[in-house]
Amino acid sequence: MNRFPFPESYWLSSSKMPTFKPLHESIRTEIAVIGGGITGITTAYLLAKEGMDVVLATAGQLLGGTTGYTTSKITTQHDLIYEEYIRILGIEKAKLYYEANLGGLRFIQDTVREFSVECDLVKENAYVYATSEEHAERITAEYEAYVKLGIAGELTDRLNLPFPVRAAVAIKDQARFHPVPYLARLVEEFVQLGGQIYENTMIETIKEGIPSKAISADGFEIICADVVSCSHFPAFETGFYFARLHAESSYVIAALIPGEHPKGMFISADEPKRSIRSVTYGGENLMLIGGESHKTGQGINTMEQYEALEAWATETFGATEFPYRWSSNDFITLDKLPYIGQSTKDKPHSYVATGFRKWGMTTGTAAALLLRDLLTGKSSPYEELFAPSRFQADQDVKTFLAQNVDVAKHFIQGKLEWLGKKPKELNRDEGALVRINGKKAGAYVDQDGKLHLVDATCTHMGCEVEWNSGDRTWDCPCHGSRFDYRGEVMEGPAVKPLKSLQN
Repeated sequence: MNRFPFPESYWLSSSKMPTFKPLHESIRTEIAVIGGGITGITTAYLLAKEGMDVVLATAGQLLGGTTGYTTSKITTQHDLIYEEYIRILGIEKAKLYYEANLGGLRFIQDTVREFSVECDLVKENAYVYATSEEHAERITAEYEAYVKLGIAGELTDRLNLPFPVRAAVAIKDQARFHPVPYLARLVEEFVQLGGQIYENTMIETIKEGIPSKAISADGFEIICADVVSCSHFPAFETGFYFARLHAESSYVIAALIPGEHPKGMFISADEPKRSIRSVTYGGENLMLIGGESHKTGQGINTMEQYEALEAWATETFGATEFPYRWSSNDFITLDKLPYIGQSTKDKPHSYVATGFRKWGMTTGTAAALLLRDLLTGKSSPYEELFAPSRFQADQDVKTFLAQNVDVAKHFIQGKLEWLGKKPKELNRDEGALVRINGKKAGAYVDQDGKLHLVDATCTHMGCEVEWNSGDRTWDCPCHGSRFDYRGEVMEGPAVKPLKSLQN
């Protein structure tokens, strides 16, 4: 079973994404943008369009993460969120959140039209549905929030799903698309505007000042007036972001389903979460089914998440085959609102965009639009709402303490956990934590029978990583760092690989 590939026919100018060299010397620029996902690419493009000298640097390849493997929802419906925002933040701020995301949605749709991007953009309604009476009440409350905010929603109990639904709330004329050809076009436009791109450039440290310096793991510097971090965990020396964000892993399978697929994009209010939408790939109609979220590094056996999705797809839709699967990491702030804007109050040349939960396409685009305004001196109605320096005392303190107590618990458990398994007991394609000479190590035996050994201590803050059997990765339960089976960094905040213990 494979990660979901993107069909070559969608590339604009070649059979694969253009490649860019790593940073190999120290350079100067006006603005450095760190991060190669939708927020980083869109921000870099918008700033270059404003006539600025911009460098875009990414730790891996552009679109090398989950964005490059699946279709994405473009929607202002972010689960059941508006009733909660009205209750906690008030109607005015809840409406600003909706309007910011509506702006992101419209920007994507307008850009697709402007450049005639072939990205299978399909307009569909988005639904949150409930199968239990308890969650049906929450659906009704969410619809009432839509009415207060002026959102064109609909309350219904009739969906074209093969199981009874007690209530559902809809927002019409949302969309889904393939993000890769869309972002590939923005990359082309960015380069034509004079932008520079450096792939496989891990920014290890950002020294804030006049000028600021983004320093790569190889010691090269991007010297700039302003630096923008669009990666999951900012590399700034200030801001304490690792304690203000936590990572959640979620899982997706692509299933072959007989008959006609339900029209629309669906997500359940009930637990366990189930997300449902369709995609066309290779001439076949596939259904993408997602869910089974948990805090990164804290799943017992991650293969069970995929198996649970497959069992549900088979029972519910009569799925016959599961050709692809993958997982994603999403980062969540203390109050569920993303951090977008000036990194800290006393650092006027450092900007950040992170914490989009599971709604990175729309909110990530809204973030890029806000960053453009801030960096070009324009006013924005969304600046205060998303300011990283905001602090909701009652809610944030409770969440901060709960998250960091959880970190401490996993830090201690990881150090005290006794492991009896030996490397020679592992089968092919099996990984586990083992003891070698009294020290904890991560062991994985690949398909060819080769043993890979790494130090199991995360290079970020010393927590002990856990084996992710579903994705064959080492995941940190404290702050969400992920490493491949060889120990190479896949996801921050860690910037250094796990130490190899090979002879």
